[in-house]
Amino acid sequence: MQEWMAAYDGNAIFVLLLCTCFLVTHACDSNGAKFGYTGAIGPAHWGSLNPNFTRCSKGKIQSPIDIKTSEVVYNPRLKPLHRNYTAANATLVDNIFNIALRYNDPAGTVSINGRSYRLKQMHWHSPSEHTINGHRFPLELHMVHSDDDGNITVVAFLYRFGSPDPFFLQIQEKLAELYAEGCRAEKGAPVAAGVVSMLSLRQHAHMYYRYVGSLTTPPCTENVVWSIFAKVREITPQQAASLMAPLEASYRHNNRPAQRMNGRTVQLHHRFWGNKKTSP
Repeated sequence: MQEWMAAYDGNAIFVLLLCTCFLVTHACDSNGAKFGYTGAIGPAHWGSLNPNFTRCSKGKIQSPIDIKTSEVVYNPRLKPLHRNYTAANATLVDNIFNIALRYNDPAGTVSINGRSYRLKQMHWHSPSEHTINGHRFPLELHMVHSDDDGNITVVAFLYRFGSPDPFFLQIQEKLAELYAEGCRAEKGAPVAAGVVSMLSLRQHAHMYYRYVGSLTTPPCTENVVWSIFAKVREITPQQAASLMAPLEASYRHNNRPAQRMNGRTVQLHHRFWGNKKTSP
């Protein structure tokens, strides 16, 4: 893990040398309340920063969590994740606390428990927020969906360092533009990413973890249905650094610590469980 983070830091510094601007900004919710990942506005203090944030400290089903594979319960009633995504126009946005890809056009849906949720945006956390048996990964992708009633579900991917990620290749040039915009202004202007395909994100869907939690940033809204793929994807250290480079230094490590389980159970879907029990 230390080697991974050292590689990450080194590449982040390399990217940052491309521009000499130094920004001091703070992430805010829609009401202007500031929050961050270090010091007095860090995760341990989110609940007291604003009345809208109290769930961050008092909520009982918060995210992220540490997934202990020895305690995961196989649920044969869990269905495969039916993800009907399509290529769609998207925009890269610097939210200060993360980099997000927002979809301007309908980008498709995921079906959870018979309910259809529309893909709204995706964003990245580095290092990962969810851990597996205490192990933290260099990067985590959250694909955020909602239904007509405002219910939220998140499909998440964990990443290790390795081969280039094909999805990232579609947006890497636009990320450089977003970084340049951040150097010219207090907060980088959104950058049109063009048509982005989700085809590569539909692979390796035969095994995932399911639990009910919350958003991992204020206001920490609960009753979010999480589906976390057990198959760990790969990304290069350079790609991971580029995803974090547009952010101000104190937000490049934007992971919330693991939260208490409070009696919750993590369920497992495994398409081939009946034929061969593969360890998660």
